[in-house]
Amino acid sequence: MSITDNFDPAELAKFSDLAHRWWDTESEFRPLHQINPLRLDWIESLLPLRGLRVLDVGCGGGILADAMARKGAEVLGIDLAVKALKVAQLHALEAQTKGVQYREISVEALVAEQAGSFDAVTCMEMLEHVPDPSSIVKACAALVKPGGYVFFSTINRNARAFLLAIVGAEYVLNMLPRGTHEYAKLVKPSELAGYCRASGLVLQQTKGLEYNPLSRHYWLSADTRVNYLMATQKI
Repeated sequence: MSITDNFDPAELAKFSDLAHRWWDTESEFRPLHQINPLRLDWIESLLPLRGLRVLDVGCGGGILADAMARKGAEVLGIDLAVKALKVAQLHALEAQTKGVQYREISVEALVAEQAGSFDAVTCMEMLEHVPDPSSIVKACAALVKPGGYVFFSTINRNARAFLLAIVGAEYVLNMLPRGTHEYAKLVKPSELAGYCRASGLVLQQTKGLEYNPLSRHYWLSADTRVNYLMATQKI
């Protein structure tokens, strides 16, 4: 398999160790299960998925990929965490999800095979885990068709994000395992927008993702100071 070196072995090991818990809605992946309907509805509000060919980059155990397939999309989920992919494949079999496949391949390597062949690309909660996020953005842009959409979500890099997304979520509320995120790897919206422009992607919409720890409620807003989502379109 041909891959680039744009991955962190420690990050892959971290998620592989937790792979068996991907579909446990009360596990460390509970936040992903809770925000998945918000992500899916937001994507569908901009681009109805039925009949489209969609690539999910950094799919992990397949939470978003499975949901998009159930909306009628033909989905390919890719990741380099082998154990997570096996869990995704097993879940698709058990849940009898049609229209979803999974592969162990980097997004950069997939460009050589399938450039310009997807109607939409999603890359959620991944950019903050790789050494070079700009390379991921460039590859996502290369894989989508002209006029197609690329959707990102990640975490801002500022004092508020450090306090809420790292200290609060990992050390106070124990919502995520400690060490899930490294502050230096977080990505500012201005940086992500710059990567997108350099790759021929036009920003269409940005949303913030907020959380109330008392009600355990997530919602989308205009506040991008911590978690945010970005919709772009290939020109």
